[in-house]
Amino acid sequence: MRGLIRVFPTVTPVQARVAALLAATVSVAMECVNVWVTAQLPQPSYTPLPFAPEDMAGTAFPIFGALLVFNRPRLIIGWLLVLGGLACATNILLANVALLHAPSPYATGAPKVLWVIVGQSWVVATLLLGVLLPLLYPTGRLPSPRWRPLVVFAVLVLGLEGLRSLLTILEAQPPLPAVMEALHRLSAGAMGLAFLSLAVRLHRAGPVERRQILWPLPAFAGLIIPWVVGDPIWWLASFTLPLIPAAIAVAVLRYRLYGIQTLITRTLVGAGLVGAIGGVYVAAGAASSLFLSGVDRIGGLFAALCAGAFFHPLRRVLQRGADRLLYGSKGDPVALAGELRRRLQRTDPAGGLVAALDVLREGLAVTGVAVRFQDGSPGETTAGDLREVVRDVELVWHGEPVGRLLIGPPGVRRLPAAHNERVIAALTPYVADAAHAVRLVGALRRSRERIVATREEERRRLRRDLHDGLGQSLSGMAMSINAARRSLHVSPETADLMLTELRTGMDSVTSDIRHLVYGLRPPALDDLGLAGALAEMAGPDVVVEVSGDLTGLPAAAEVAAYRIVQEALTNVRKHSRAEVVRVSLERGEDLRVRVSDDGVGVQPGRRSGVGLASMRERAAELGGTCVIGSPPEGGTVVEAVLPLNVNVEI
Repeated sequence: MRGLIRVFPTVTPVQARVAALLAATVSVAMECVNVWVTAQLPQPSYTPLPFAPEDMAGTAFPIFGALLVFNRPRLIIGWLLVLGGLACATNILLANVALLHAPSPYATGAPKVLWVIVGQSWVVATLLLGVLLPLLYPTGRLPSPRWRPLVVFAVLVLGLEGLRSLLTILEAQPPLPAVMEALHRLSAGAMGLAFLSLAVRLHRAGPVERRQILWPLPAFAGLIIPWVVGDPIWWLASFTLPLIPAAIAVAVLRYRLYGIQTLITRTLVGAGLVGAIGGVYVAAGAASSLFLSGVDRIGGLFAALCAGAFFHPLRRVLQRGADRLLYGSKGDPVALAGELRRRLQRTDPAGGLVAALDVLREGLAVTGVAVRFQDGSPGETTAGDLREVVRDVELVWHGEPVGRLLIGPPGVRRLPAAHNERVIAALTPYVADAAHAVRLVGALRRSRERIVATREEERRRLRRDLHDGLGQSLSGMAMSINAARRSLHVSPETADLMLTELRTGMDSVTSDIRHLVYGLRPPALDDLGLAGALAEMAGPDVVVEVSGDLTGLPAAAEVAAYRIVQEALTNVRKHSRAEVVRVSLERGEDLRVRVSDDGVGVQPGRRSGVGLASMRERAAELGGTCVIGSPPEGGTVVEAVLPLNVNVEI
């Protein structure tokens, strides 16, 4: 990533990961030991909580830092979190262990070595987390070279503080409260200036870096203020310390470097629970001490019950708040599905796909998404700007592939969704339905265009045949009749010859009329009915089965069924090499036509020819369906469903 400097160039990534993991493990282990040590000590006066801010820092900072280092081993931000948290864990554990031996560093029997380490670890934690972390975040570089004197100043001041602590504990010099207060104020000023660097960087930053800074800025303030003020409110930092590494991870998350979204939300929820439940416990304990003084067990039980009663509802509220804080209202798959349903209800089928893609793009916070259809028709539908494809998902509608969902890279407007896989899984079926609807609308439009074109071509053919063929024949016959009338009295033999030729011409005209009528509707349908016409056309080798009463069928349904079976049998004779062919007709609410054979079946990937397309179009003209496929046992099955309650306009 741009601007994130690398440290320890001679250390391999594996060694860096192992070191970070080891440091985090040691830090958490020390905090676990400190739980037992703290239980042996009286409640400290500076905090009403059963833990110290250093405990929270020694736990949260190394864990998040190790996660960042594990994914980017040489990023300085992750190492600052790891080492600063380790220093905090060392400080609080050794301080409590030393207090087990003596109440102060200057009492008789106090372990001087432990107190020396306590003082130096505090200096290291202050330098790493209080000065360097806000100065270097988020780019890993100082805002400008002008901030280098501050780093030097902080190192000098904290170095003097460490030296003063060392000399005082070893009794080489008296405590000198004035010097200690001056160094404390100077170190607090260094931390305040380091915090101010974030505001300066925020003022000069671009949109992306500005968002990175805004996330941890309130958390930094929640740490710096108690740190500067000191003991009276220092315990409040216990609630804000875990938010700093979580906020840093959130800011990094916008680049999708680390897959720690769920852990971040759990950390935020956990920190909120600790703070809220701790506050309830303290408040209930204080109330019980006023009203139930002298009954310590009842007071403690009362405080625990009050804290426990708030746990579950508070956890749900904090979980929703954390998800909304991290991902906005667009990270919840249920909310996205509801939004998509509302949009689909307000759009027509053709616009449903665009609405679905818009919701998906907003939910995933990507630059663009698109649907590429299976057969390339209609054209690709895109929402947003899809210059790069980082994810390709197959769209399937009831087992039928309809296309591919193409997802672009994350955008810069907001954080990616917390559960991208859940969002994709929740919205992909809606996208597949919308894509299938678009294909149906396109197919219907093309079918209607072909129907209109075919109808007009048929009318042109009929006009041409009637005018050029039948019309000319009738005109010639009329002229022959007039000539025969004139020759009847003068030359009866000539008139008789002309009438004989006229009679022969009438047979030809009758044949032409029969041909025109057959092109409009097979005469066998009127003579034999649908079942009889199919049996006559199919021949004795094809079994025709009928279920239900086929009388009174709409003429359009009869013609469509006849033509579909005719085309299916033609394909069987040309291609299938079948031995057994069956035609079944079933009348219910619809007319179901099924033609099956035991031939070679439809080859996978074979493009539909004119005949197969014609069968589908004839069914679509009536609002029905026609499916051609090969069952597992082999052969080919053509199954058409033709509605019987339709009106067809001509």
